[in-house]
Amino acid sequence: MKILITGNKGQLSQELQLALAGEGKLLALGQQTLDLAQPEQIRQQVRLLRPDLIINAAAYTAVDPAQSNREQAFAVNATGPGVLAEEAARLEVPLIHYSTDYVFDGHKPAPYQEHDRTAPLSVYGESKLAGEQAIQAVSGEHLILRTSWVYSLQGRNFLLTMQRLMQERDSLSIVDDEIGAPTWAGTIATATAEIVRQWRNGKGSLNGLYHLSATGETSWYGFACSIAEHLKQQGRLRARLSPIASKDYPTAAQRPRNSRLDCARLQHDWNLQLPDWEAALQVCLASPRHPETFAREMPAVQNA
Repeated sequence: MKILITGNKGQLSQELQLALAGEGKLLALGQQTLDLAQPEQIRQQVRLLRPDLIINAAAYTAVDPAQSNREQAFAVNATGPGVLAEEAARLEVPLIHYSTDYVFDGHKPAPYQEHDRTAPLSVYGESKLAGEQAIQAVSGEHLILRTSWVYSLQGRNFLLTMQRLMQERDSLSIVDDEIGAPTWAGTIATATAEIVRQWRNGKGSLNGLYHLSATGETSWYGFACSIAEHLKQQGRLRARLSPIASKDYPTAAQRPRNSRLDCARLQHDWNLQLPDWEAALQVCLASPRHPETFAREMPAVQNA
Protein backbone atom coordinates (compact mmCIF):
# COMPACT_ATOMS: atom_id res chain seq x y z
CA MET A 1 0.00 0.00 0.00
CA LYS A 2 1.23 3.48 -0.92
CA ILE A 3 0.41 6.13 1.70
CA LEU A 4 0.82 9.78 0.73
CA ILE A 5 1.48 12.01 3.77
CA THR A 6 1.62 15.78 3.37
CA GLY A 7 3.76 18.15 5.43
CA ASN A 8 6.75 15.83 5.77
CA LYS A 9 8.64 18.01 8.30
CA GLY A 10 5.64 18.94 10.45
CA GLN A 11 5.25 17.60 13.98
CA LEU A 12 2.27 15.38 13.16
CA SER A 13 3.67 14.20 9.84
CA GLN A 14 6.92 13.08 11.48
CA GLU A 15 5.02 11.08 14.11
CA LEU A 16 2.82 9.55 11.39
CA GLN A 17 5.90 8.43 9.51
CA LEU A 18 7.04 6.55 12.61
CA ALA A 19 3.66 5.07 13.46
CA LEU A 20 2.92 3.94 9.89
CA ALA A 21 6.41 2.68 9.09
CA GLY A 22 5.24 -0.94 8.79
CA GLU A 23 1.99 -0.29 6.97
CA GLY A 24 3.31 0.21 3.45
CA LYS A 25 5.36 2.54 1.28
CA LEU A 26 5.26 6.03 2.78
CA LEU A 27 5.36 8.98 0.40
CA ALA A 28 5.98 11.95 2.71
CA LEU A 29 5.99 15.17 0.70
CA GLY A 30 7.01 18.62 1.87
CA GLN A 31 5.88 22.06 0.79
CA GLN A 32 8.36 22.29 -2.08
CA THR A 33 6.92 19.15 -3.66
CA LEU A 34 3.29 19.42 -2.59
CA ASP A 35 2.19 22.89 -1.49
CA LEU A 36 -1.43 22.96 -0.33
CA ALA A 37 -1.66 26.55 -1.53
CA GLN A 38 -1.00 25.35 -5.12
CA PRO A 39 -4.01 23.36 -6.41
CA GLU A 40 -2.39 22.36 -9.70
CA GLN A 41 0.68 21.06 -7.90
CA ILE A 42 -1.59 18.97 -5.65
CA ARG A 43 -3.37 17.47 -8.65
CA GLN A 44 -0.10 16.77 -10.47
CA GLN A 45 1.53 14.98 -7.52
CA VAL A 46 -1.50 12.87 -6.58
CA ARG A 47 -2.04 11.79 -10.18
CA LEU A 48 1.65 11.00 -10.57
CA LEU A 49 1.99 8.99 -7.35
CA ARG A 50 -1.46 7.34 -7.36
CA PRO A 51 -1.48 6.50 -3.63
CA ASP A 52 -3.85 4.02 -2.00
CA LEU A 53 -4.42 6.37 0.96
CA ILE A 54 -3.88 10.11 1.45
CA ILE A 55 -3.22 11.59 4.89
CA ASN A 56 -3.22 15.37 5.09
CA ALA A 57 -1.01 16.32 8.02
CA ALA A 58 -0.09 19.77 6.63
CA ALA A 59 -1.80 22.96 7.75
CA TYR A 60 -1.37 26.68 8.33
CA THR A 61 -1.24 26.64 12.13
CA ALA A 62 0.02 30.13 13.02
CA VAL A 63 -3.12 31.21 14.86
CA ASP A 64 -2.30 34.88 15.49
CA PRO A 65 -0.57 35.64 12.16
CA ALA A 66 -3.59 34.11 10.38
CA GLN A 67 -5.62 37.14 11.47
CA SER A 68 -3.69 39.26 8.98
CA ASN A 69 -2.99 36.45 6.48
CA ARG A 70 -6.51 35.28 5.80
CA GLU A 71 -5.92 34.45 2.13
CA GLN A 72 -2.93 32.22 2.90
CA ALA A 73 -4.68 30.49 5.80
CA PHE A 74 -7.72 29.68 3.65
CA ALA A 75 -5.57 28.55 0.71
CA VAL A 76 -3.73 25.99 2.85
CA ASN A 77 -6.48 25.00 5.31
CA ALA A 78 -9.55 25.10 3.05
CA THR A 79 -8.84 25.15 -0.68
CA GLY A 80 -5.95 22.68 -0.55
CA PRO A 81 -7.79 20.00 1.45
CA GLY A 82 -10.76 20.36 -0.90
CA VAL A 83 -8.51 19.66 -3.89
CA LEU A 84 -6.97 16.68 -2.07
CA ALA A 85 -10.49 15.35 -1.48
CA GLU A 86 -11.34 15.74 -5.16
CA GLU A 87 -8.20 13.90 -6.24
CA ALA A 88 -8.75 11.16 -3.66
CA ALA A 89 -12.30 10.69 -4.94
CA ARG A 90 -11.00 10.59 -8.51
CA LEU A 91 -8.66 7.73 -7.55
CA GLU A 92 -11.36 6.16 -5.35
CA VAL A 93 -9.05 6.16 -2.32
CA PRO A 94 -9.71 7.53 1.20
CA LEU A 95 -8.50 10.83 2.61
CA ILE A 96 -7.67 11.29 6.31
CA HIS A 97 -7.63 14.93 7.40
CA TYR A 98 -7.03 16.67 10.75
CA SER A 99 -9.03 19.57 12.12
CA THR A 100 -9.18 21.49 15.39
CA ASP A 101 -11.11 22.45 18.50
CA TYR A 102 -10.88 26.06 17.25
CA VAL A 103 -13.95 25.43 15.06
CA PHE A 104 -15.94 25.98 18.31
CA ASP A 105 -16.42 29.21 20.26
CA GLY A 106 -15.79 27.60 23.64
CA HIS A 107 -19.05 28.75 25.23
CA LYS A 108 -20.40 25.25 25.86
CA PRO A 109 -19.91 24.21 29.52
CA ALA A 110 -19.36 20.53 28.62
CA PRO A 111 -16.97 18.80 26.20
CA TYR A 112 -17.89 19.30 22.56
CA GLN A 113 -19.42 16.47 20.53
CA GLU A 114 -19.11 16.08 16.78
CA HIS A 115 -22.63 17.34 16.06
CA ASP A 116 -22.37 20.52 18.16
CA ARG A 117 -22.76 23.86 16.43
CA THR A 118 -19.51 25.31 15.09
CA ALA A 119 -18.72 28.99 15.60
CA PRO A 120 -15.00 29.76 15.19
CA LEU A 121 -13.62 32.88 16.87
CA SER A 122 -10.56 33.31 14.66
CA VAL A 123 -9.47 33.25 11.02
CA TYR A 124 -7.53 30.07 11.76
CA GLY A 125 -10.67 28.40 13.12
CA GLU A 126 -12.72 29.67 10.18
CA SER A 127 -10.20 28.31 7.69
CA LYS A 128 -10.10 24.88 9.34
CA LEU A 129 -13.90 24.70 9.39
CA ALA A 130 -13.95 25.68 5.71
CA GLY A 131 -11.52 22.82 5.08
CA GLU A 132 -13.86 20.34 6.76
CA GLN A 133 -16.75 21.62 4.65
CA ALA A 134 -14.75 21.49 1.41
CA ILE A 135 -13.86 17.84 2.05
CA GLN A 136 -17.42 16.93 3.03
CA ALA A 137 -18.74 18.55 -0.16
CA VAL A 138 -16.84 16.00 -2.24
CA SER A 139 -18.52 12.61 -2.61
CA GLY A 140 -15.45 10.63 -1.67
CA GLU A 141 -14.35 8.46 1.24
CA HIS A 142 -12.92 10.69 3.96
CA LEU A 143 -12.16 10.68 7.68
CA ILE A 144 -11.88 14.01 9.54
CA LEU A 145 -10.24 13.90 12.97
CA ARG A 146 -10.59 16.97 15.18
CA THR A 147 -7.94 17.31 17.85
CA SER A 148 -6.68 19.91 20.33
CA TRP A 149 -3.56 21.57 21.77
CA VAL A 150 -1.13 19.49 19.70
CA TYR A 151 2.51 19.30 20.78
CA SER A 152 5.61 17.16 20.17
CA LEU A 153 9.38 17.28 20.40
CA GLN A 154 9.58 18.68 16.85
CA GLY A 155 8.40 21.84 15.17
CA ARG A 156 6.89 24.86 16.90
CA ASN A 157 4.44 24.26 19.73
CA PHE A 158 3.61 25.14 23.34
CA LEU A 159 5.83 22.44 24.83
CA LEU A 160 8.99 23.54 23.06
CA THR A 161 8.25 27.24 23.57
CA MET A 162 7.73 26.73 27.31
CA GLN A 163 10.85 24.60 27.66
CA ARG A 164 12.89 27.38 26.11
CA LEU A 165 11.32 30.29 28.00
CA MET A 166 11.44 28.50 31.36
CA GLN A 167 15.20 28.25 31.02
CA GLU A 168 15.68 31.83 29.78
CA ARG A 169 13.40 33.92 31.99
CA ASP A 170 12.95 34.51 35.71
CA SER A 171 9.14 34.56 35.59
CA LEU A 172 6.33 33.62 33.23
CA SER A 173 2.60 34.34 33.34
CA ILE A 174 0.45 31.63 31.73
CA VAL A 175 -3.27 31.77 30.88
CA ASP A 176 -5.30 29.76 33.38
CA ASP A 177 -8.92 30.20 32.20
CA GLU A 178 -8.78 28.31 28.88
CA ILE A 179 -9.41 24.59 29.36
CA GLY A 180 -8.55 21.69 27.08
CA ALA A 181 -6.56 18.50 26.67
CA PRO A 182 -2.94 18.78 25.51
CA THR A 183 -2.55 16.07 22.87
CA TRP A 184 0.79 14.60 21.87
CA ALA A 185 1.23 14.25 18.11
CA GLY A 186 2.44 10.71 18.85
CA THR A 187 -0.96 9.87 20.33
CA ILE A 188 -2.72 11.18 17.22
CA ALA A 189 -0.35 9.27 14.94
CA THR A 190 -0.70 6.01 16.87
CA ALA A 191 -4.49 6.27 16.86
CA THR A 192 -4.44 7.01 13.14
CA ALA A 193 -2.22 3.99 12.49
CA GLU A 194 -4.58 1.74 14.45
CA ILE A 195 -7.55 3.07 12.48
CA VAL A 196 -5.68 2.39 9.22
CA ARG A 197 -4.90 -1.16 10.36
CA GLN A 198 -8.54 -1.80 11.21
CA TRP A 199 -9.63 -0.37 7.88
CA ARG A 200 -7.17 -2.58 5.99
CA ASN A 201 -8.56 -5.59 7.89
CA GLY A 202 -12.10 -4.69 6.88
CA LYS A 203 -13.21 -3.67 10.38
CA GLY A 204 -14.28 -0.12 9.56
CA SER A 205 -14.82 2.47 6.87
CA LEU A 206 -12.75 5.65 6.61
CA ASN A 207 -15.80 7.87 6.63
CA GLY A 208 -17.09 10.50 9.00
CA LEU A 209 -16.06 13.08 11.57
CA TYR A 210 -14.51 12.16 14.92
CA HIS A 211 -12.98 13.91 17.90
CA LEU A 212 -9.52 12.68 18.87
CA SER A 213 -7.73 14.18 21.85
CA ALA A 214 -6.13 12.99 25.06
CA THR A 215 -8.38 12.32 28.05
CA GLY A 216 -8.50 14.55 31.09
CA GLU A 217 -8.32 18.32 31.06
CA THR A 218 -6.18 21.21 32.23
CA SER A 219 -5.46 24.86 31.51
CA TRP A 220 -2.47 26.27 29.66
CA TYR A 221 -1.10 27.10 33.12
CA GLY A 222 -1.60 23.50 34.28
CA PHE A 223 0.11 22.25 31.12
CA ALA A 224 3.01 24.63 31.76
CA CYS A 225 3.33 23.44 35.37
CA SER A 226 3.75 19.84 34.20
CA ILE A 227 6.43 20.93 31.74
CA ALA A 228 8.13 22.93 34.52
CA GLU A 229 8.15 19.92 36.85
CA HIS A 230 10.02 17.88 34.25
CA LEU A 231 12.62 20.64 33.84
CA LYS A 232 12.90 20.97 37.61
CA GLN A 233 13.73 17.29 37.94
CA GLN A 234 16.55 17.83 35.45
CA GLY A 235 17.82 20.92 37.25
CA ARG A 236 17.04 23.13 34.25
CA LEU A 237 14.10 25.20 35.54
CA ARG A 238 14.74 28.91 36.00
CA ALA A 239 11.36 30.65 35.69
CA ARG A 240 8.71 31.06 38.35
CA LEU A 241 5.21 30.49 36.92
CA SER A 242 2.07 32.42 37.77
CA PRO A 243 -1.49 32.10 36.42
CA ILE A 244 -3.11 34.92 34.46
CA ALA A 245 -6.57 35.53 32.96
CA SER A 246 -6.87 35.53 29.18
CA LYS A 247 -8.24 39.09 29.29
CA ASP A 248 -4.91 40.17 30.76
CA TYR A 249 -2.96 38.47 27.97
CA PRO A 250 -4.35 39.95 24.74
CA THR A 251 -3.61 38.18 21.46
CA ALA A 252 -4.51 38.94 17.85
CA ALA A 253 -6.77 35.89 17.67
CA GLN A 254 -9.38 35.03 20.26
CA ARG A 255 -9.19 31.51 21.68
CA PRO A 256 -12.09 29.34 22.90
CA ARG A 257 -12.33 29.14 26.69
CA ASN A 258 -13.49 25.52 26.48
CA SER A 259 -11.53 23.31 24.07
CA ARG A 260 -12.55 19.97 25.56
CA LEU A 261 -13.59 17.34 23.01
CA ASP A 262 -15.84 14.36 23.68
CA CYS A 263 -14.15 11.33 22.08
CA ALA A 264 -16.80 8.74 22.95
CA ARG A 265 -17.74 8.21 19.32
CA LEU A 266 -14.14 7.36 18.37
CA GLN A 267 -13.94 4.89 21.24
CA HIS A 268 -17.26 3.28 20.29
CA ASP A 269 -16.71 3.00 16.53
CA TRP A 270 -12.99 2.21 16.50
CA ASN A 271 -12.57 0.55 19.90
CA LEU A 272 -9.82 2.98 20.92
CA GLN A 273 -9.06 4.24 24.42
CA LEU A 274 -6.96 7.40 24.29
CA PRO A 275 -4.41 8.11 27.05
CA ASP A 276 -4.58 10.70 29.80
CA TRP A 277 -2.81 13.89 28.73
CA GLU A 278 -0.34 13.80 31.64
CA ALA A 279 0.65 10.18 30.97
CA ALA A 280 1.16 10.91 27.27
CA LEU A 281 3.27 13.97 28.11
CA GLN A 282 5.59 11.86 30.24
CA VAL A 283 5.99 9.31 27.43
CA CYS A 284 6.72 12.11 24.98
CA LEU A 285 9.34 13.73 27.21
CA ALA A 286 11.05 10.41 27.93
CA SER A 287 10.97 8.87 24.48
CA PRO A 288 13.77 8.68 21.92
CA ARG A 289 12.23 9.22 18.49
CA HIS A 290 13.40 6.16 16.59
CA PRO A 291 11.12 3.81 14.58
CA GLU A 292 12.47 0.66 16.24
CA THR A 293 11.51 1.90 19.70
CA PHE A 294 8.19 3.44 18.72
CA ALA A 295 5.92 0.45 19.26
CA ARG A 296 7.60 -0.48 22.53
CA GLU A 297 7.24 2.99 24.05
CA MET A 298 3.66 3.53 22.95
CA PRO A 299 0.99 2.09 25.21
CA ALA A 300 -0.44 5.54 24.49
CA VAL A 301 -3.46 4.27 22.55
CA GLN A 302 -5.12 1.02 23.53
CA ASN A 303 -8.02 -1.05 22.35
CA ALA A 304 -10.92 -0.34 24.69
